[in-house]
Amino acid sequence: MIAYYGRLALLSLKKNVSLTGLMIAAIGLGIGAAMTTITVNYLMSADPIPNKSDRLFAVQVDNWSPNEAYSEPNLPPDQVTWLEATQLTEAKMAYRQAGMGTSYGVIEPKGQDQKPYLASVRITYADFFPMFEPPFLYGSGWSSQADEARELVIVLSKEANNEIFGGANSVGETVTFSGNIFRVVGVLDEWEPKPKFFDLATGAFNDMEDVYMPYTLKQALELDTSGNNNCWKPIAEETFQAFLNSECVNSQFWIELEDPADKGAYLDFLHNYVAEQKQLGRFPREQNNRLHNVMEWLEYQEVVADDAQMMMYMALMFLVVCLLNTIALLLAKFTGRFGEIALRRAVGASRRTLMLQYSVEAAIVGVLGGLLGLVLAWFGLQGISALYGDSTEGLTSLDGTMIFVGFALAIISSILAALYPTWRACSIAPAGQLKTQ
Repeated sequence: MIAYYGRLALLSLKKNVSLTGLMIAAIGLGIGAAMTTITVNYLMSADPIPNKSDRLFAVQVDNWSPNEAYSEPNLPPDQVTWLEATQLTEAKMAYRQAGMGTSYGVIEPKGQDQKPYLASVRITYADFFPMFEPPFLYGSGWSSQADEARELVIVLSKEANNEIFGGANSVGETVTFSGNIFRVVGVLDEWEPKPKFFDLATGAFNDMEDVYMPYTLKQALELDTSGNNNCWKPIAEETFQAFLNSECVNSQFWIELEDPADKGAYLDFLHNYVAEQKQLGRFPREQNNRLHNVMEWLEYQEVVADDAQMMMYMALMFLVVCLLNTIALLLAKFTGRFGEIALRRAVGASRRTLMLQYSVEAAIVGVLGGLLGLVLAWFGLQGISALYGDSTEGLTSLDGTMIFVGFALAIISSILAALYPTWRACSIAPAGQLKTQ
């Protein structure tokens, strides 16, 4: 029966191509605008590591000024000091833990035709790799023994490996970085988590670093600090060690728990740690320690900006306007068919049958409008990508979920738009309408 109604719908749509085209265009424009913004918001807020996001926690401790909060209302810094990044990692009170930060330096390729270039660096601990599970093309991360021994080991990104070694397996080779010779232990495959949840300080959608090396080398090699660095009081001396020992927050600290239920036990450890530091004259504020799992951290840091959400709401309002136009067009279409509808009713067709028939017709309009809308959404996402460049990489593509959502939204919207016109058309009195024909 549905197939029969489908054939009737196609015949009906062909009778007035211009009106059909207007309805499809109205649905398509609304779906295109809505899906463009919905897709961006969906990808911005998607779980970047769904297999363990409930077991990974960002750690916050409040070492800020006693006179004012880091930010209101009484929020602790979103980063930690070098002291916390090292001491909390070395305490090993979680299943895995890793302090981390960013730096930079000059890589000197071996080839005579290759020029030195400035590379971005993520300095971290061995646990970083099993915690965040970046895929490896060659080799692996370094060991915890390399952290403790401050070994000059390095993991290259795929792009850096292509630049330095032409994409070959470089494990065991050496790289000169800022005058020091490092041994390559691993090469990552393509890895661009969006959002970059473990380091939101410099931008949730920034590119990943070129190379990775032990955090313990920050002190040993006096590596420069890049990214956000915030201090609430002057540094005691103009020495690198004084900077490390200062209350400046410039590092991130994450832990992995075997069970999310262990969160309370780790918080107890943090409270005891801060209490000990208070006895040393640090942490002048009241205890304000916090743990956020991945999705809580993204919400806490407001990764999905308010203006992006506002654009989505405006696009959905535009879709409603398009649906109102579609309702008006369907009313005009069904008004012209009152005679046909009255005749169908007179020979025994029920209202339910007619409602089903015209709902199928509306669904076909929705499918065609959905196709047009997805094409328009694709162009809209490409426009966003061209406008904002690399910062939107990974946020401007329609995946299978979004394609399904687009079609479902189009079909449901068109059927909803057809409800009132169909009810109006099926509610006419057949006898009175036939008398006027």
